[in-house]
Amino acid sequence: MTLAIKPAPVRKSVVVAAAPPRAFDVFTRQFDAWWPRTHSIGDSPLKRAVIEPKAGGRWFGLLEDGTEADWGDVLVWSPPDRVLLAWRIGPDWKYSPDLLTEVEVTFHPEGGGTRVDLEHRLLERMGEGAEGARASFDSEGGWSGLLKLYAEVADRGGA
Repeated sequence: MTLAIKPAPVRKSVVVAAAPPRAFDVFTRQFDAWWPRTHSIGDSPLKRAVIEPKAGGRWFGLLEDGTEADWGDVLVWSPPDRVLLAWRIGPDWKYSPDLLTEVEVTFHPEGGGTRVDLEHRLLERMGEGAEGARASFDSEGGWSGLLKLYAEVADRGGA
């Protein structure tokens, strides 16, 4: 019997030229301003990306055909320090309400701006597809590139 190796969490950081309250706001309330239309699930193109601003809120895409594609939900809403999101999309890129991986984003004052740390963890819960999903999340098309897009918006307008 061989034991499966637990995939390491994906960890990414970026420093933005905004105070923590603005950095938090851009990541959450202005999520649609930086989330790319190419990163969505469902049968129709993404019209709007939404994180509802409260614990228990939804994280989803509003599609051009008027349907909503759930991605997960908000587990912890603690502005301006932390948001914890449930990612419920499996390695097959389909929503699975019983799957729970976590995306934790924290906001720390650094110099005149904010260091934003993101950790996507509990990937082992994705089963056999966990390593492939981790590789995707860890790639330039995953959290690295997404945080660059986020930083571009957060850096506009400063603190």
